[in-house]
Amino acid sequence: MNDAAAPETGAVTTPTGGVREVKSAARTVEILEFLAARQNRPVRLRELSEALGVPRSSLHALLRTLAKHGWVRSDATGTLYGIGIRALLAGTSYLDTDPYLPQVTPFLVELREQLDETFHFGRLDGTDVVYLATRESSQYLRPYSRVGRRLPAYSTSLGKAVLAALPKQEVADHVPDELAPLTPNTLVDRAALTTELEATRRRGYAVDNEENTLGLRCIAVALDYDDPVSDAISASIPIARLTPERETEVIAALRQAADRIVRVVGPIRNSLTWS
Repeated sequence: MNDAAAPETGAVTTPTGGVREVKSAARTVEILEFLAARQNRPVRLRELSEALGVPRSSLHALLRTLAKHGWVRSDATGTLYGIGIRALLAGTSYLDTDPYLPQVTPFLVELREQLDETFHFGRLDGTDVVYLATRESSQYLRPYSRVGRRLPAYSTSLGKAVLAALPKQEVADHVPDELAPLTPNTLVDRAALTTELEATRRRGYAVDNEENTLGLRCIAVALDYDDPVSDAISASIPIARLTPERETEVIAALRQAADRIVRVVGPIRNSLTWS
């Protein structure tokens, strides 16, 4: 037997001592991430096969297994597929056990009560930002929850705040090769994004000017309690009622809240399990 092989998983060590990914496991992750990104738009087997470049026969077997265990759901005919309830349970477990979320959430509540705008807490994950908490303004209610949504970091104030706080040599790792526009205002030129991140570093906060949602201007401040920085808080305000004075007020409140959050999280960070 080859000592490098691991028959129970199919994993094989590389010459450098690393472990090659298990093909079936990687394919399962691709399926779940693809279905999650579609939100409420189910997909047919053929479309999923073409999108992932996987033979339909192999894909169908995986989908049946995932559906059996609740990670994927299908319609009565078994031809349409979407993300299953087990994904929600796993995501909820992540939120329940995240060490920073309970510390940050009260500050979002306080900001919302103070300013009656919508405030978010997000985390950098690869090239995206994932929303971990949102407190909605009574003046602007979304028809869906942002929690669990992921958006390209380059198109959000949350993402740009974190990117600007990272060492410059690490920024490229969190920006995709192609910057796709979410709105006509999205920065899709890398040089323009670099300039914007420089401006963010200088002023200490990031701005999203209708770059992922038309009609909304978002402002974010990074939370530097981790190294490297991965989290930020932001405010989303409809441009129709945003004045320069209001923007100045929101920026000041975000900065003050970020300072307080870091002071609260800092002393407990070294005792956290994940540190």
